[in-house]
Amino acid sequence: MTTETSNQAPALVEEQVADVSTRPALTRAMGGPVSRPSIKQAFASFKYRNYRLWFNGQLASLVGTWMQTTAQGFLVFQLTNSPVYLGYVGFAAGVPSWLFTLYGGVISDRMPRRKLLIITQTSMMILAFILAALAFANIVQPWHIVVLAFLLGIANAFDAPARQSFVLEMVEREDMTNAIALNSTMFNSATAVGPAVAGVTYALLGPAWCFVINGLSFIAVIVALAMMDIKPQPPRAQPTSALADLREGLRYVAAHPTIRLLIIVATVTSLFGMGYATLLPAWAVDILHGDSATNGFLQSARGVGSLLGAFMIASLGRFRFKGRMLTLGSLVFPVFLLVFAIVSWVPLSLLVLVGVGWGFMILLNMANALVQTLVPDELRGRVMGVYTLGFFGMMPVGALLAGAVAELTSEPVTVVLGALIMLGFAAWLWLRVPQLRALE
Repeated sequence: MTTETSNQAPALVEEQVADVSTRPALTRAMGGPVSRPSIKQAFASFKYRNYRLWFNGQLASLVGTWMQTTAQGFLVFQLTNSPVYLGYVGFAAGVPSWLFTLYGGVISDRMPRRKLLIITQTSMMILAFILAALAFANIVQPWHIVVLAFLLGIANAFDAPARQSFVLEMVEREDMTNAIALNSTMFNSATAVGPAVAGVTYALLGPAWCFVINGLSFIAVIVALAMMDIKPQPPRAQPTSALADLREGLRYVAAHPTIRLLIIVATVTSLFGMGYATLLPAWAVDILHGDSATNGFLQSARGVGSLLGAFMIASLGRFRFKGRMLTLGSLVFPVFLLVFAIVSWVPLSLLVLVGVGWGFMILLNMANALVQTLVPDELRGRVMGVYTLGFFGMMPVGALLAGAVAELTSEPVTVVLGALIMLGFAAWLWLRVPQLRALE
């Protein structure tokens, strides 16, 4: 099948949705019966030992990661006093995703994902300790942070597709959506805690200790991965070249209208919706007249909102209205961003960022879950590589763009522009692709 033009997308999505509705097995995998939210359903994936190990180890590691991310951003702003330099760091961290993520997806389909994750997590740990050593020696320069961000981006380019596609090796297919939601809950629990702890640690002890804690936190997830009992994957029927595997994955995405549309959703959100996050260190100082602790609380507030959104999704169990939830998130996210842009009082800013995080999580979690329920297992790593490229690949461009626009205009103007673009995209989805709301 050839790749369709954009004006054919609504019809093709409608055809795909109709096809899904005629396949009972896939429909069950995509959600199952609608049920009331409950705590039991929210933690359904915890019945699997491997997933419990993963959740606990990754949670500890992510708290450290968010401590480093928050401290690193504020350190860069302290060293440069430049919003655009925040964009440079974000750009450097994301560029490797263009170069390596698709190949990372191929690798995650060709080698044991657990082994690949241990390699990537160990690499990230070493980079954290290098940054800590530079900070302790009081010789850290902005270009050091840019280089280390680039190297971290390379590790992430191989880590992300493997991590996304590793879910189905820890839980059964019927609990995959719950596990994806719990992964988001874990991620955003760390987002809620890590930045606030980083802000206080930075103020009391300096940035180096934030980087040390991050390095130590990787030990938890590496040990958890080593303790897992993973079923051996069936051997590939016909070994092919990595380039042939890559082409197969790209052809599949190009020929599948629903998956292609969901990847576009993630891409547009990353490019135009995430710029505000890059600007938060400057926002804390220039708009809210705060310090490193204010920056940490801002980062944590959006994490709290995302955590609430992820937990709500997990508690719904095997629900069958993912398309409607995605559409809701696409509208809520930019509306709260617009409100955030005009607020200059810290308590209200924190409250609005909770709404921003909630809308963002509903939007991205549903896109991820729908892609993973549609893709066949043998192509999962490669398709998630394309998805990851769309989301993480556009993040550096969005970061650089946000930093440049903020330098020329102001931080609030930059956030307003991004929010209006996202709102226009949400309106397009609502008016031109109503079939998206029918996805289960």
